[in-house]
Amino acid sequence: MSEIKDITSRDVDFASWYTDVCVKAGLVDYSSVKGSMIICPYGYAIWENMQKILDQKFKETGHENVQMPMFIPESLLNVEKEHVIGFAPEVAWVTHGGSEKLEERLCVRPTSEVLFCDYYKKIIKSYRDLPKLYNQWCTIVRWEKTTRPFLRSREILWQEGHTMHATEKEAKEETLRMLHIYEDFQRNVLAIPVIVGKKTEKEKFAGAVASYSLEAMMYDGVALQNGTSHYFGNGFAKAFDIQFLNQDNKLETPYQTSWGVTTRMIGALIMVHGDDRGLVLPPNIAPIQAIVIPIGKDEEIAGVVDSLSSSLKERNISYKIDNSNKTPGFKFAEAEVKGYPVRIEIGKRDLENNCVTVVRRDTLEKYQVSIIEVASFIKNLFGEIQQNMYDKALKRRDSMINDANNWEEFTDIAKNKPGFIKANWCGDEACENKIKDLFSMKSRCLIEDEEIHTNCVVCGKKANYRLYFGKQY
Repeated sequence: MSEIKDITSRDVDFASWYTDVCVKAGLVDYSSVKGSMIICPYGYAIWENMQKILDQKFKETGHENVQMPMFIPESLLNVEKEHVIGFAPEVAWVTHGGSEKLEERLCVRPTSEVLFCDYYKKIIKSYRDLPKLYNQWCTIVRWEKTTRPFLRSREILWQEGHTMHATEKEAKEETLRMLHIYEDFQRNVLAIPVIVGKKTEKEKFAGAVASYSLEAMMYDGVALQNGTSHYFGNGFAKAFDIQFLNQDNKLETPYQTSWGVTTRMIGALIMVHGDDRGLVLPPNIAPIQAIVIPIGKDEEIAGVVDSLSSSLKERNISYKIDNSNKTPGFKFAEAEVKGYPVRIEIGKRDLENNCVTVVRRDTLEKYQVSIIEVASFIKNLFGEIQQNMYDKALKRRDSMINDANNWEEFTDIAKNKPGFIKANWCGDEACENKIKDLFSMKSRCLIEDEEIHTNCVVCGKKANYRLYFGKQY
């Protein structure tokens, strides 16, 4: 049981708990480069499942995968000035090839808008060439000062979509379509409730006309931006002189979008669902949905394991058999640390009753299940586990969202309660900055579907918006 004892309690030290789970669950390890992590096989398997599901969704909506270069010439990066300013402090530069100094510095890709624009200029000539719906799975580099596994790394695994459209309407529709694909994925696959909304002018992506984000609340009440979708208008296209001939044989400028998610989603899985025993994975994303633990080595147990393996395969349940020489107690603890949704224990006492013991990770409830019914029972149980994990996360999140109607209420909540604050805002960036400076809270996103019933909580002037505020990772 040492695996459990070595994990810090999340209510005692949440940061240490998070790091313990990342390492002890076998998700990551530290590398010799600060801020760059080794994603271990189990952690990468989770990312592969995310890729597989999302990639299918992208292709169903007409997107194609490409691979852009890792390096960006400095002159190309500087074409869109506003965009560059947003990333300048985090850019890593290549200045030498071997011992020779390069004639022009090369930026190690922090994001790929300029690379796609440079390419689109070459291949978009006519309305027949539109839309262009491209996506890439790649790594980017951002020289973060403060790093944490999955949340803020200097080298980031991610997906970035970049599309070009003939009309503003099409581009705006694409921006929201991809946002809702992310929303559906996070709610129904990751079992993470997300708040989806538009960013303020201050918080939008550099170079974007409008940015939308998916905001998840972690166990400690801190926000994690878990994906974004941006509408660029035609600012980038104009900067790169991208034009096409329309059906009337006249030149027009196309409209652009960009959208992406990263391995941050793994961090969100850990911090939303994990507990003091370790990781807890929803069945819909778990690389190993069931761990089979034989207790003993006799032939009868081995026969049941073989039979069970066949029935699990038939039900398309991913599973692993732990035939190691570790003690049963250690195996149970290890299964809990790794967050396998279901544990199947097969011992002599179980077989006397022609049953096995099924343990679900989310509640640790145990069930005695007939051997011939195990696979179907587990398959049905997955739906219950998935829904329970979502409902539990939603209930916790909603319990940590508070309304503030004036500055006194806002101050009291910000100082004494974790979570998000809903408040009215005039739209002045100075009020946004005051909240950030005093409470280290940023606006998360605009609330579109609630009535504005009081004045701005900061300055008292007429409010024009409702906002979520919160601390962030």
